[in-house]
Amino acid sequence: MKTIFAIDPGVSGGIAFRAFGKTVCHPMPDTEGDRLELIRAFKRTAEVEGADCLCVLEEVNGFVGKAQPGSAMFKFGEGYGFLKGVVQALGIRLVLVRPQVWQRVFGLGTASRCASKSEWKNKLKAEAQRRFPDLNVTLQTADALLILDWSLRTATGPTLPS
Repeated sequence: MKTIFAIDPGVSGGIAFRAFGKTVCHPMPDTEGDRLELIRAFKRTAEVEGADCLCVLEEVNGFVGKAQPGSAMFKFGEGYGFLKGVVQALGIRLVLVRPQVWQRVFGLGTASRCASKSEWKNKLKAEAQRRFPDLNVTLQTADALLILDWSLRTATGPTLPS
């Protein structure tokens, strides 16, 4: 049995978790300490049942679609690096997936074909709600849920050593 959690990094991202046939999702916690505790809790849940634990983290780079001040890009990269480091330090197997890879499997087109970023994000949210009708999907949790769904469909991806 495998426990999987998927992370959409960034302050407006989220974390989705699937274990023992149940899926839950959370908006990204506000503090690094809260992020660490949430990931630790997911790992403990897996360990209690003797399940393998896997984290699928959206692989991001320094460009988020529009010009950003250097301080904003630094903060974004710092948060991404923190999450990546926590997962590895806890000994959790890590798979990185680029947005273009996980988004492609849903057949929704691309963000560049939408009139605005909010139109694209709402399209992703609607798809996540369709796939997880029992959950309260928000703009913060939609991408994490879709990354989770992608990971359940594919067993491949570049794996980093834990």
